[in-house]
Amino acid sequence: MKRSSSHRALALARSAAMGCVVLLLLVAGVYSSWGSAHHIVLAKGREHGTMTVTGCGADVCTGPFAPSGQAAARSRVTIDKSVAVRRGDRFPVVVKPGTNDVVRTGTPGFLHAWVPLGGALLLAALIIGGGLRMPRTAWGTGIAGAALLVATFFAL
Repeated sequence: MKRSSSHRALALARSAAMGCVVLLLLVAGVYSSWGSAHHIVLAKGREHGTMTVTGCGADVCTGPFAPSGQAAARSRVTIDKSVAVRRGDRFPVVVKPGTNDVVRTGTPGFLHAWVPLGGALLLAALIIGGGLRMPRTAWGTGIAGAALLVATFFAL
């Protein structure tokens, strides 16, 4: 049985809409991740050092910053609170320019910064597989997202 042109147009519109949703998810994941990741990826010329966590509030943890170069020591810097930060922990950080906020560097910090992209990849995989009917691409996308999340879990 031949498909009518309206049926083909509807199928094309459905695929285009699903493709736009996938694109939106991935762009949102990159945008959410880039807020922290660009301080790690483009860290040349920024203040590098080590932070020792001395206390944590509801949203942030604080502690002193010991520079590893010519940067000035700071008595109090803040980092976003995560499950991997506890009082007494020491880890390498980079200072966000013009603030007292720091971002964790190294492999754990890099992976943690890209967690929103990992979640977006997992969500996009569902739409790619179910909405676009591309199971191999969906499996690849889902595995990439899950691998990023699992790697972050073990790195932290």
